[in-house]
Amino acid sequence: MTPAPAHRAEPTDAHRPEPAEGKQHIVLLFIGLMLSMLLAALNQTVLSTALPTIVGELNGVNEMLWVITAFILASTIMMPVYGKLGDLMGRKALLMAAIVLFMIGSVIGALAGTIEVLIAARVVQGLGGGGLMILSQAAIADVVPARERGKYMGVMGGVFAVASVAGPLLGGWFTEGPGWRWVFWINIPLGLLALAGAFFFLKLPRHPGRPRVDVPGMILLAVATTCLVLFATWGGGKYAWTDPVILALIAGTVVAGAAFVAQERRTAEPIIPMRLFAEPNFVLTTVAGLFIGVAMFGAIGYLPTYLQMAFGVDATESGLLMIPMMGSLLIASVISGQLVSRTGRYKWMPVTGSIIVAAGLGLLSTLTPQVSLWQVCTYIAVMGLGLGLSMQILVLIVQNTFPLRQVGTATASNNFFRQIGATLGSAVVGSVFAARLTDLLTERLPAAALENASGGANSLTPAVVASLPEALRNPIISSYNDALTPVFIWITPLALAAAVLLCFVKEKPLATTIEHDVNAEAISEGNILITADDPDDAEAQDPAGDRYEDMSTNKR
Repeated sequence: MTPAPAHRAEPTDAHRPEPAEGKQHIVLLFIGLMLSMLLAALNQTVLSTALPTIVGELNGVNEMLWVITAFILASTIMMPVYGKLGDLMGRKALLMAAIVLFMIGSVIGALAGTIEVLIAARVVQGLGGGGLMILSQAAIADVVPARERGKYMGVMGGVFAVASVAGPLLGGWFTEGPGWRWVFWINIPLGLLALAGAFFFLKLPRHPGRPRVDVPGMILLAVATTCLVLFATWGGGKYAWTDPVILALIAGTVVAGAAFVAQERRTAEPIIPMRLFAEPNFVLTTVAGLFIGVAMFGAIGYLPTYLQMAFGVDATESGLLMIPMMGSLLIASVISGQLVSRTGRYKWMPVTGSIIVAAGLGLLSTLTPQVSLWQVCTYIAVMGLGLGLSMQILVLIVQNTFPLRQVGTATASNNFFRQIGATLGSAVVGSVFAARLTDLLTERLPAAALENASGGANSLTPAVVASLPEALRNPIISSYNDALTPVFIWITPLALAAAVLLCFVKEKPLATTIEHDVNAEAISEGNILITADDPDDAEAQDPAGDRYEDMSTNKR
């Protein structure tokens, strides 16, 4: 009997590209995603130059690190949730919900009258912000093959580069002009623009059915992450390392973490599937991303504050001083993305980038108030160059490791651990910085003199410091410098460790077509024969249809 002719497996409706999809659609989709990412990226940087004035006016200098950490913590917890739900139910509606939630947090922040309300507003912003980043990155994988995705990821890195300068500049301009509350109000028109872009431009695959949500996993993940961040923030500062509170937080981290792993192993739709860790490339890039996240946010998060206090520049000028980092990050990110799409080679980029980040941290540790500003700009540019070669390529490596239906979950899990690094970096560096600053101010200045001149250390703003007599101003400036710059060299080994780990990444060929799931029942019954243009490239899959990739020019 003559065998039936082979037919290429058809994708399911859940992963079938839109019929009208083409270059024009991808461009429009990309515009919508860029608006969402710009909203999230600006929010991470716009407060940096306004923060000294904000916490001074709200009498909360001692809580300064929580204004940054609260957003990162909330967005970190939500990243795996958005990633998993996006894989299960589609990303468009989730992205729009995330934008609305972010705007609500912005309104609360604009109306905040105390530091506690401001921190709560940052939490609400973070609950939405986690979705803005993850869903934008994962949506690109729905329509663009990994080989071509490099140039798009490079532009995404460029968005963060632009935001790294536009944010501080806007923050400085608002602080010196209409007031720092416009740092939050500006998110409303930007959010409406992003919402319109998502509604009209994002035409993504739809996922029918009602998703099963791992609520216990979400709760355990939130508890473990919060305990970890509180332990890192309070340990050695607000509480001694042997204090019962710190010991309880350590225990909470371990217990909740262990319970989370157990929950993920038995649930049908885990937030962070444990099978992801069976892929060496995922583990290596995730740990390296965590280390780089500590270095990046630990260093950059407090640089504008340091520049205002130590160099006497205003908020706008401190934003302008970040332009060299934006320029080098933008150039490195876009060029590296183009090179990946052209050559298919990518491993050398994050390895080199991590080494350059380590060099930048070493240079920043040598800063003093006496160095020239061009040296400061050069050192910051070195950091930007290293980050531009590293961050987006790590995401691309992860996405190329897993099938399309797991891309959102894998991307979110990778970013989750990177954000854990960012949270720990901001928390630990901020905690050490604040504790060292308090000790140095106490040691170098009479408390009564500081209280009479400025209202105490918690009320110090750049304007107040500039108005102080030289006998008080110089010790404050030297205290800010000596409190922060040594921390840079302490975190340099993390960037070097990331470079070593990335040397062991296996450079797999990048997929050249969009992969699709096939009907598992049809495969098991023998009704579908999976083929490729070249028989040598055809890859037999398991009967359960766990994975199918139509990549005629790609060998796994």
